[in-house]
Amino acid sequence: MQRKESSMTLTKKQAEQIRQVLLETQSRILSNAEDGLNLSMNRDLETPGDSIDETSDEELLSTELRLRDREKKLLGKVRYALERLDEGIINECEDCGEPIGFNRLLVRPVTTLCVRCKEEREARERVMATSASPGPGVTAVQDDDSLDS
Repeated sequence: MQRKESSMTLTKKQAEQIRQVLLETQSRILSNAEDGLNLSMNRDLETPGDSIDETSDEELLSTELRLRDREKKLLGKVRYALERLDEGIINECEDCGEPIGFNRLLVRPVTTLCVRCKEEREARERVMATSASPGPGVTAVQDDDSLDS
């Protein structure tokens, strides 16, 4: 694919704005991870309660672990976006090679798809979800792709 240099190049100021957003996101995720670790360590020191307290604590821990897993995936995407930024390709769609707009990157700097490709992917996912629907009363689990674009 040929790159359209004039429309693909971010200014230094734009690149730094995106870098700042990515670094702030990375810092927030790492801080949350540290807080979660401290919370988990302190949980072991707490006095055991009755079975209702234990059940509630287990549910909270399960929710927190799911959140940490999502943040771990997002951290990987942030680091990948920083690599793409350093390589000068952060604003190039991985599917079609067309430019990803600066405003889109500023709002969602971990995206790797232009709006058109993301919409096409979501349309395909909706069709697949509809055809693979588990039936009435059962909710399908959403994929973590919403983290990327």
